[in-house]
Amino acid sequence: MATMRAAKLVDTRLTTVVARSVAVILTLATAAIHASLGGMLFVMTAAGYTTLAVAMVLPGPFGRFRWLVRLGLIGFTAATIGGWILFGARFSLAYLDKAIELALIAAVTFDLWQADGGPIQVARRLRTLAAGLAWTLAGRARP
Repeated sequence: MATMRAAKLVDTRLTTVVARSVAVILTLATAAIHASLGGMLFVMTAAGYTTLAVAMVLPGPFGRFRWLVRLGLIGFTAATIGGWILFGARFSLAYLDKAIELALIAAVTFDLWQADGGPIQVARRLRTLAAGLAWTLAGRARP
C-alpha cells in the first residue's frame, strides 16, 4: 500500500515531464543571463531563479508544495519583467531574456494546469493553506 501511495505522488506523464523540463531549462537560461550581467541586483535575481529551478525538481515530500513553487516562479518572473519595463536598459540581450521569461511563464502555467488541475484547484489549495496558517497563528487546532 505504501508503495502504491508513493507511486501516485510522482507524476510521470510525458506532458508533465516535458513541461517541467522546459520550465527548468528556461529558468536556468534566464538565471545565466542575469548572472552574466554582474551587479548585486542581477546576481540576486539569478540566485532567485536558480533556487526556484531547483525547487521545481526537488523529490520526495517537497513535491507536495511544487504548486506553490510554480506560483512563486510565475510571480517572480512577472516582477522581473515589470522591473525591466519600468527601469531596465533596452539592449538586445534584454529583449532575448524577456522572450525567455515570457516563454517561461507559459511553460510554468502549462505545467500548473497539467499537474495541479488549473487555477481553480490552485485557488482552493491557496485557500486551504491560508486557513491552516490562520488557525496556526491563532493558536487553535483546526476543526
